[in-house]
Amino acid sequence: MRRHFLLRRTLARTLLKIARWQTAGQVPPRGILVGAPHTSNWDWVVTQLLAWDSSVQIRLLVKESFFKGPMGVLMRATGSVPLDRDNPSGTIKALLADAEEDEAFLLGIAAEGTRAKSDYWKSGFYRISRQTGIPVTLAYLDKPTRTVGWGPTFDLTGDVVADMDRIRAFYADKRGIRPELTTEPRLREEERRSW
Repeated sequence: MRRHFLLRRTLARTLLKIARWQTAGQVPPRGILVGAPHTSNWDWVVTQLLAWDSSVQIRLLVKESFFKGPMGVLMRATGSVPLDRDNPSGTIKALLADAEEDEAFLLGIAAEGTRAKSDYWKSGFYRISRQTGIPVTLAYLDKPTRTVGWGPTFDLTGDVVADMDRIRAFYADKRGIRPELTTEPRLREEERRSW
């Protein structure tokens, strides 16, 4: 297993260097990883390279349609988890059960939920973190600086506006591969003010 991670790390570092991307930050031992901005399919590739460079396995939620044919083999081999967007509860329940048993539980979620511009982020990361008590880590990529990395890790308070203000402040200067498709970090639930 250790050799497996070493090979992945070497490959990731080589590919990141060739593509002129750099990594930053420290991966937490356990967390709900919020990935943003999410504007391109390349985000998945760069995120996988970040995980491999950090010698960790992320359970990355990816829409179910990507798991068909040969692509499905690759997705499963890299630890991605298929998400049926029409009925996500079964997948989430299984992941919550894993979170109780796995001390190295790292779940990656593209909170924007789509590569297209939208009005709101999906709130799944918030609900899962509050239900499990697992802290949130703000993972990011920033095309202008060609940096992919781990940002701050913190517990959500349940004051959704204050928590999202903190998240907005962190992502304010991050630009995706296609910045015109970025969705501002905002949840519909902010109108209720608490979780």
